[in-house]
Amino acid sequence: MASDNKMTTTSKFALPVNRDEDPGVLSIIYRFFKKVAIVGAVYLVGYMQWSVAWLLGPVVLSVMRDQWRKDSEYRRNLAKSAALSSEKDIVLARLDDLPAWVFFPDVERAEWLNRILLQVWPNVNHYARTLLKESIEPAVAESLANYKLNGFKFERMILGTIAPRVGGVKVYDKNLSRDEIIMDVDIFYAGDCDISFILQRIRGGIKDLQIHGMMRVVMKPLISKIPLVGGLQLFFLNNPSIDFNLVGAVDILDMPGFSDLLRRCIVEQVAKMMVLPNKLPIKLSDEIPTVDLRMPEPEGVLRIHLVQAQNLMRKDVSMLGKGKSDPYAIITVGAQQWKTKHIDNNINPRWEFWCEALISSRKGQVMQCEVWDWDPGMGIQNDDYLGRCILDISQVVRAGRLDTWQTLQQAKTGKVHLRLSWHGLSTNLLDLSHAITETQLVKNAELSSAVVSVYIDSCKHLPNARPGSRPDPYLTVTVCKKTENTAVQMRTDSPVYEIGYSFLVQNPEIDVMEIKVMDQKTGSQLGQLTFGISSLLKQNNLTMVNQPMNLQKSGPESKIILGLQLKILKEAIKEEDVEEETPTVPNETEPLLPSAPAESTDGPATAPLVPLTPPGTVSANASVTTTNSDLQNLEDSGFNPTNPSHVSTTFPSTTTDDTSNKSVPVEEIIKEVDVPQESQMPYERESPKLVHRTSSLTTSAGEAGLGRILLSLRYSMQNQILYVVVHKIMNIPLKDPTNVPDPYVKLYLLPGRSKDSKRKTQVIKDSCMPEFDEQFEWAIPLAELHSRQVEVTVATHKGFLGGSPVIGQVLVHLNQYDFREAKTLWFDLLPESSPRE
Repeated sequence: MASDNKMTTTSKFALPVNRDEDPGVLSIIYRFFKKVAIVGAVYLVGYMQWSVAWLLGPVVLSVMRDQWRKDSEYRRNLAKSAALSSEKDIVLARLDDLPAWVFFPDVERAEWLNRILLQVWPNVNHYARTLLKESIEPAVAESLANYKLNGFKFERMILGTIAPRVGGVKVYDKNLSRDEIIMDVDIFYAGDCDISFILQRIRGGIKDLQIHGMMRVVMKPLISKIPLVGGLQLFFLNNPSIDFNLVGAVDILDMPGFSDLLRRCIVEQVAKMMVLPNKLPIKLSDEIPTVDLRMPEPEGVLRIHLVQAQNLMRKDVSMLGKGKSDPYAIITVGAQQWKTKHIDNNINPRWEFWCEALISSRKGQVMQCEVWDWDPGMGIQNDDYLGRCILDISQVVRAGRLDTWQTLQQAKTGKVHLRLSWHGLSTNLLDLSHAITETQLVKNAELSSAVVSVYIDSCKHLPNARPGSRPDPYLTVTVCKKTENTAVQMRTDSPVYEIGYSFLVQNPEIDVMEIKVMDQKTGSQLGQLTFGISSLLKQNNLTMVNQPMNLQKSGPESKIILGLQLKILKEAIKEEDVEEETPTVPNETEPLLPSAPAESTDGPATAPLVPLTPPGTVSANASVTTTNSDLQNLEDSGFNPTNPSHVSTTFPSTTTDDTSNKSVPVEEIIKEVDVPQESQMPYERESPKLVHRTSSLTTSAGEAGLGRILLSLRYSMQNQILYVVVHKIMNIPLKDPTNVPDPYVKLYLLPGRSKDSKRKTQVIKDSCMPEFDEQFEWAIPLAELHSRQVEVTVATHKGFLGGSPVIGQVLVHLNQYDFREAKTLWFDLLPESSPRE
């Protein structure tokens, strides 16, 4: 056997040697003509006197395209492997892309649902082909036509054998009506689809399609007969992430810019179908009226005021180097999107842009603001990315009004100023005058005072545009400046639409709704209806259900059957009944300072900000107890031990060493209510805000005698961002009275010290007790949080020859803290233990 193995091994290496020694004739001819082609191309370029750019341009473009496709192919293969693997393999292979049930305890595993999906996938495959052909294809073709790309048409649609996976299911059991069931499904598809299409008479295809998003399933109403549920409503809370690979003749378009154009068109059409406020209804019982499933049900209106931005990145290149930027912003809420104008040569633009978003689910929806640097070209694909911020709408609902600066993520510098308010909906006519008055106070903005929901059931007895043939009717519905178009019903004079829309109304007393019935075949108008919205003010509960109305400029018996409902915007107030989506964390827009303690009659309350340390040990840097001198200091500054608004926190110590008795942060929070003035705008009359006052809370210079630093730590489970606030430093030793330090704080995220993870505060001149109150953030996956540290270094600018000597240093191990709550703690400054950069 050993000799056989040896012979086999020898034969394996013998064949290549023989081929090299005796190359074939075809191989020689191929190499000859290859050399001739290269030399001929170089000769042709010189003969035609072409610029060298004709050679370098395609080469550079090809290299960039190959690199981009290499990264994209890696992500697609990784996602496809995850879709084919078992749940155990996914957990072991990719800790930073774990399913939702790993991170959130209220999200349940759903492997049983994945097995069901695998079984029914062939049937779903057939339905998806019909959906792509009848709904997606005409919409994408129309969208691409706006970019002079005509003739889009699907040829082959095969979604493959890999079924979607469900990462987790969350079922809501609080704040629900008794006749509905709501659950969120984390759905992920990375299949082996094969979709071919024609674009501009060029054949192409889509492979490696990936879709990932949180889909909400609403089962309502519950009935007492089988199937026990009257219908379903399916929709994505926010735009799902979609990625794919172009193949075929259009493979040349598979590069940044061109492929983004097609991707954006597909995302837009998916959003129009089933991204809030759009829903995909499915009727399960004939006993349930269709209007109950398809009538829009907005919960409120989010009013957004994008004020300005500061310190944006410089993306334009000038003759002298880096220039400025021409920034504009895109605000997205579900399927709704707004774009500001661009401001030339300004990294501190002021837009003063207003918009309003209809919110159908305040639980789970987010508002995203992206900032771009405008560059002339075909659109957003050529523009430079300046960062984005994401804000949970439930935060605005809880606050009523929110005035916040948001740091831009995925950007080195920059932040935006947002003012937001939440307006619920009412059917009380007494709220209308106040809503109209509030909109008139804001100049240069067309704000709304009400929302009208329209349900279009059907049309009856439409006239024929041409004798002997039936029309292909569709409707256009216009309220104020917004227009919606229904689908086309082929060859019928009594079309059934069963579709609903919601429109923002500036003044329901004078605004009108206009509906036109159009024939797609001839382009002629078959009828028209002009309806004054003020008529709803006289209806009971401001509602009109399935009312037949005569069409104008149409046949004598032509009618349209409508359902209408008007709701008035209420003044923004603070709401506390919004269920938290994640474990309780402070508002991301508020400073990370201790919250006001609960009232108690037993003396000082115990603060919940306790670091997690191993049993029997005490953190070397964190504060432990309050000393007598500190208590005396607090009393001198007005502290009253019997007043629960002043908190003294004492943690048990496991050592008798005197050096372990260090004070704990005590911050006084006083609520002050601003008195609104008549001359103020609505957003200037802010809700009660927190004013933070810091007293002299410690007289200790720390274990090493280098001073102490007050830090706040918090981790956002939803956005997976670590927030660190540097509040102040106390008791820096003054060795030379003639040389007072100019302290500043430098932070690094470890391991992997890099310039990208470096953060730095401003310099405070001539101070041994500087106050900064600056917030910094890092994007860290939850799975990596336990292995990270934050290095905090305090230095002074008054060094020899402009150097920055280190005063002290703190290494914060993040695995010692439970980040379900914010942590605000004193840390002792220790001698420097690591090299600086």
